[in-house]
Order: sequence, then C-alpha cells, then structure tokens
Amino acid sequence: MGGKDEENEISLELFMKIGLDERTAKNTIANNKVTTNLTEVINEANVTSGCGKAVGNLLYTVATRFPANALVHRRSVLEFITTLKIKTPAQLEAALSFLGRLGAENLKLKEFEEACGVAGVEVSLEEIELAVSKVLEEKMDSILELRYRTNVGELFGHVRNTHPWADPKIVKQVIDEKLYGLLGERTAADDEKPARKKKEKPAKEEDKVIAVQTPSVAPSEEELNPFTIFPRPEENIKVHTEIFFSDRPVLRACNTKEMLEEHLKATGSRVFTRFPPEPNGYLHIGHAKAMFINFGLAKERDGCCYLRYDDTNPEAEKKEYIDHIEEIVRWMGWEPFKITYTSDYFQELYDLAVELIRRGHAYVDHQDSDEIKLYRENKMNSPWRDRPISESLKLFDDMRRGMIEEGKATLRMKQDMQSDNYNMYDLIAYRIKFTPHPHAGDKWCIYPSYDYAHCIVDSLENITHSLCTLEFETRRASYYWLLDALDRYQPYVWEYSRLNVTNTVMSKRKLNRLVTEKWVDGWDDPRLMTLAGLRRRGVSANAINAFVRGIGITRSDNSMIRLDRLEYHIREDLNKTAARTMVVLHPLKVVITNLDGKSIMDLDAKKWPDAQTDDASAFYKVPFTNVVYIERSDFRTKDSKDYYGLAPGKSVLLRYAFPIKCTEIIYGGDSETILEIRAEYDPSKKTKPKGVLHWVAQPSPGVNPVKVEVRLFDKLFLSENPAELENFLEDLNPRSKEVIPEAFSVPSLKDAAVGDKFQFERLDQVEFKASGKAKGSDGIPRRNCIV
Repeated sequence: MGGKDEENEISLELFMKIGLDERTAKNTIANNKVTTNLTEVINEANVTSGCGKAVGNLLYTVATRFPANALVHRRSVLEFITTLKIKTPAQLEAALSFLGRLGAENLKLKEFEEACGVAGVEVSLEEIELAVSKVLEEKMDSILELRYRTNVGELFGHVRNTHPWADPKIVKQVIDEKLYGLLGERTAADDEKPARKKKEKPAKEEDKVIAVQTPSVAPSEEELNPFTIFPRPEENIKVHTEIFFSDRPVLRACNTKEMLEEHLKATGSRVFTRFPPEPNGYLHIGHAKAMFINFGLAKERDGCCYLRYDDTNPEAEKKEYIDHIEEIVRWMGWEPFKITYTSDYFQELYDLAVELIRRGHAYVDHQDSDEIKLYRENKMNSPWRDRPISESLKLFDDMRRGMIEEGKATLRMKQDMQSDNYNMYDLIAYRIKFTPHPHAGDKWCIYPSYDYAHCIVDSLENITHSLCTLEFETRRASYYWLLDALDRYQPYVWEYSRLNVTNTVMSKRKLNRLVTEKWVDGWDDPRLMTLAGLRRRGVSANAINAFVRGIGITRSDNSMIRLDRLEYHIREDLNKTAARTMVVLHPLKVVITNLDGKSIMDLDAKKWPDAQTDDASAFYKVPFTNVVYIERSDFRTKDSKDYYGLAPGKSVLLRYAFPIKCTEIIYGGDSETILEIRAEYDPSKKTKPKGVLHWVAQPSPGVNPVKVEVRLFDKLFLSENPAELENFLEDLNPRSKEVIPEAFSVPSLKDAAVGDKFQFERLDQVEFKASGKAKGSDGIPRRNCIV
C-alpha cells in the first residue's frame, strides 16, 4: 500500500504542475485509466517540468477524450498544443472531431489546420470588438432591463458564432469592458432579485411579417440544437473504446459491418435511446437532465426513447415508485416509445449468462462480500475462478432453482483481476435473493446486477446511444467487454456531467433518509429538488426543461449550479403563466375614517403588469371598504428617509386604489401592541406618495377577508454543498418552513383549485421562497408570491 501511495503522490505532483487544481488532480488519480493516459500525454508533450494552466487543461482533454481510433496522431496534436497553434477548447474540440472521422489514415496537415482554425486564422482585437458591439446593439433592450444580470454566456455564444477561433479570454474581456461602458458602476440594485420581464403581447398579423424580416444575431448551432454532438446511427462502426488487459492484446471494441447492418435494419436507421431510472425513489431534478438528453435526442432525430425501469434489485423497489416515474415523465412533457422493464428480459439475461459460462467467461463463486472486497483490493483471483465450466453450469442452475442459500454463491464475470480499471475485477453478474419482485413476481430467486444487465438490455433493445452520467465512465470497459464476449451489437456510449444544485442533496440514499426519518413532509415536500416537490411548489415542466437546456449537455465534472439559476427560469415562466393577486401574510387593521362604513367599491386589479384597459380578462375585482389590512411590517411608528411604508402623518398608495394617510394609532392595554391604524383616504388621488402597498379589504362591513394558510419555504440546507459534509443532517435549515395559518386574501382566491398558481404582489423584496395553500392548492412565492 505504501508503494501505491507513493505513486499517487508522484502523479498528484505531476498533475498539479500542469495547472490542475488539487481537487481535480485527486479525482483524476482515483481513475487508473485516466491517470495512465494523462501521464503518457504529459510525457509525450515533454512538459513533465510543468506548463501553463491553459495548456494543461487542453492536455487533460486529450487524455480523456482523444478518439481511440486515431491514437497514431496524438503526438502531432500535442505538438500543436505545446507550440500554441491550438490554444482554445473550441480549436481542440474541432481537432478531435476531425481526427475521429479520419481514424488511422494519413494526416493531411493543411486540411487539419483549416478544420481546427490553425491555418492562418487570427482574429484581431478590432474584429472581436466589432462583433461584440453588434451583439450588444441587437440585445440592447434586454441588457438595459437586466443590467448586470444579463446572461454573459449567451452574449459570448453569439460572438463565438461569428468568430469561432477568437481567443475566449479576449472575448470575455471585451464584453465586460463594453458592458461597463454601457451600464457604469455596478449598484446595490444589480445584486437584488431580477425585475419581472414584461409579458409579450400577441402580435398583429401585419406585425408578424415585419418581425420575421427583422435582422438579428443568429444563435450558435449548439444553442439551437444541443444534440449536434452525437453521431448518426450509421456511424456506429468506429472503435468505441480500447480495453487494456494484463494478459492479452488490447481489445478495440467496435461493431462489425454485418452486425451494424443487422441493427440498422431492425431500427430503420433511426435513433433509439432509453431513460432507465431505478424505481427505488422519486425522481429529482438531476433526472430532468437525463430525460432532456435521452428523450430530447430521440425527439430531435425523429427517433424513439424507451422508458425502461432498471428493476434488478427487488428489495429497494416499490410499485409506488414505478407509478410515480411514469406519471412524472409524462408531466415533464415526454412520451415514451415503449415502457419496458429490465425484468422483462430476465429469461434472455439468464440464457446469455449460461452462454457466458459455456464460453469460459463466467464462474460461480462462493466468497462472501467481505472476501470479494478484500481479494479485489489485493488483485487476487477467487479460489473458484478456474473451476470447471460444467461445475459452474450445474451450480448456476442450482442457484436458479433455489437450492443454494442466499449469500452462499454468486455468478461472477471472468474479466481481468490485474487490470488498472477496478471495474474489470470480476464483477458480479448474478446474486441470490429470496425476495418477490414487484414486476416479475416470485418466478426468480436470482437477479442480475446492473453491470451485467444494463449493457445487454441496451443491445437487446437496439439502443443506438447509451447515455449516462460521468461516474459510469470507468465502466465502459466492462460494458463493451461483456457485449464483445457475447458477440452482441454494441451501442454508442457517451457520459455527461451530473446535475448538482446548491443547497440541496441529490443522492437517492440521502433523499430517502430525509423522507423516512420525517425531516421533510414526504417525497413531494416543496423544499426538496424532487420533481414532485418542484411541481407542488408551482414550478412548471417548461421552466425545468428551460433550465436544463440552458445548462447544456456538458461533460465538466463536479460542477455545481447555483439555485439562483433555476429560480431565474422559474420566474420567467411564472411571469407568463401565474396571475397576480394580493394576500396579506401578517395583517394589520387599517380603519379609513373618512369613508362610509357601508360603502363598497369594486376596483380593477391587474392580473398581469402590462394589462391593457380594453382587455377585461386581464383584470380581477377587489372590494375597497373602510376597513383594509396591510402587512404589519409595512407600518412603523418612526419614519425615515429610506422607508417607503406607512408611518404617523405619512401617506402611501394602496395599489390599484387610493392614497391613505395615517392619522392615529390605536394601542392595546400594554401601550405597545398596535391593534389598528386610523387613516384618511384621498378620493381625488391628487396625493402622490412614493410608497405603494399591497392590501386586502373586508369584502363587506364586519366580514373578515378570506383566510388562507400560507407556507413559506426557504432553502432546506444552509451550506451550498451539504452532500460533502460528514453529517449532512446537521446542516438542515431550522427556518426552512414557516406556516402562517391565517393570512388574508382577496375574495377571488376562495374559488382556487388544487394546482392553481398565483403571484402575491409585493414591491419590497421577499428574502425567502415560499409556497402557500388556499383550499388545498400549493405553490411558490418569490418576490411575487405564488399560492
């Protein structure tokens, strides 16, 4: 172990010399294959003494993404990088794409240089400035509205579309400088929550033609279609990956021409993907990214996407989870081509396991889990690894017939115990579990493992693109080894980064603990990032999909997306779909002394901020009487210059109504508690106060407004990344939920149904997210609260 630790220290030092931060370097060392590749790349590039971070990042990309069928050209690419002919990620991406198509054929230097922007492509500062100015001009209205909340990445993408080989650092610098010149110093208001975006009015017929003809900066191809990075099904004849063995030649996994032709005939050359959740809990927002990639690719290519339940562990799976997954997939806007279960293929999987034994690639093992772990850590073969094939066949049949006790035998794949890849250490293919299956019933007492079943079912279902998260990257070797051993069709495998959001946890294990130990109110608790919880908060599937699309289909690992970014998309969607209304959370009574106690005025309040007076549907009625209620926090006994609420002798405007002026304060018996405020209103509206308050009035004399229960939700965890903590439960936010049992609302909310969404109007910032309840409906307030 000491020798291994010393090797790791040497590798860590070497990787940090090329500019990798310590965390990335340590994560790299945990992957033996990447460690080997990166070490070779550094030596081939002759930078063992170190290099700049920009070059180091490019070298890391070469080590992890260089096409296996073009390794003969790796040294040439490294020379282009170290001589700074290739100096941007975009150039390297183009180079790798070119080489992937070229394979081992001779490299035509001129074509290569043109493909990756090396051959005389120099973008001057003047050209960059001109492109940036053009983009800012086209986006001027949006920039002036959003100011420093403008999506700089979007601006960057437009410039890159014009000049793909421009130095990204210079582009970013020019954008920042020009934004500063346009907007001036950043203010405190720029750090507040984004202003509401005006709802677009329907265009008149004559306006629509003009709008189409208006020139604009075209978005990049990747922005328009993030799925362009994936190959066509007919291209699935190239080498997928190289599998290195300790005792035999390298296996270059790929489909034969005959195998691919048979596959294309079965699929009609269409794209086939699958969304394969394990039914052991509710889906969370990370699954939304997986859905977007798998269903989205199939939809974009006019293909098919299976909803496949990865149900190989009967102890953790429930019918409740199966039903939820199907329902939430459709709520997210995706329609499965077929709904299948891994358990649908249990017979085929068993038959192929028998074939694997017959071919000498699997054996029945009697080690327990601790022994297997110990032997794998020390790269030692199992004592039963070389037992006769006939013996393993008989024992495997005994396992199937329930003649061997649970835990006394497993079927293991005979892979390579001396490999540098831990996932080639004779993985378990089958284990015994005397547990009825929620879908297959009690027919089986042996169940396949994920590592055995997943790739085979992909092949059986003729999946063209097997897409999964990056933690499965090291399992590629096992995936292709098994399909090669069984002479099965091999899908194209591609890994993407997990979606991690701040101030929450995504692990099913942690989520399950939060639910079962009742730290939250079920899987659909609005504080969770489960899709059911987000839906209950009033978040739409459109907002979630827009958020996922905005992040992109990336491979950058360990990326943490700020919660603010999700909330931006939620607000954008709600501003188009959730009407405004008024609710007072902590009511303070205001008696208007110069208004008749029997008088009731029905006033028009806007559902939308840009409502036109000639559109009756854009308004709702609110009663105005001599008793109204305002937020208790909107009144102070002492006024100040920076305060816009109500105070003695001061006037404010009641939104959609009249100005009122505080004339008297009525205290309780302790001379401190304020029971009510006396005020006078200005029916002429000549008074022009600065402050505007939301309010609710008595619907009729002596009758209280509609009472509603409102639930205010804050972040569930205090830390941005609670999953990294030793005890994540200690980081729970004690103020993540506040229940207000008797808030007052306008009368229109009494008819609210489950699922209705409203935004509570309020001018001052609400520091928390919240959701409320009116006759059973749940949702989310931000600056404008939603019921």
